[in-house]
Amino acid sequence: MTLSARRASLARLAWQPVLAAAVLLLAAACDEAEAPVTSPLADGDPPLAPTFADVTAVTTSGDPGAYSFSVTISSPDTGCEQYADWWEVVTEDGELRYRRILLHSHVSEQPFTRSGGPVAVAADEIVIVRAHMNTGGYGGAALRGSVDAGFEAYRPEAGFAAALASRDPLPEGCDF
Repeated sequence: MTLSARRASLARLAWQPVLAAAVLLLAAACDEAEAPVTSPLADGDPPLAPTFADVTAVTTSGDPGAYSFSVTISSPDTGCEQYADWWEVVTEDGELRYRRILLHSHVSEQPFTRSGGPVAVAADEIVIVRAHMNTGGYGGAALRGSVDAGFEAYRPEAGFAAALASRDPLPEGCDF
């Protein structure tokens, strides 16, 4: 049925103008959608939008200057080709205080929690805990706070301490 035939048919439904308008819009969209759809990506190209790992929880234990951090991460892991490869504790000035390398992907364990330390921070020092994806880098949700006050959701500015991505320690591979 052509678009003009659909319109004529819908005109008889004057008692349902809202429904008729919705059907018309849908019909027009379907007519336009019949054109072939092509992807801008070639085989092997990365996705258009980067994928990031989100830090969803942080708990701490231990003593000042030597705390253990337990960090929960939600990440779109698919295997070694895309996984969260570390989490880190960074000062508000962008100084790396601690990095926990993740040795493998967590495809079937989401979200997951990993602990690390000792982390050299004072109990009242404000820090940012964020995660890194091997494909998308930094950019996901982080938590900001202190051992004393706890941690709250935080989104660092784009590019915050981006140079840390190339600073040791760095992963030496992915086990699985």
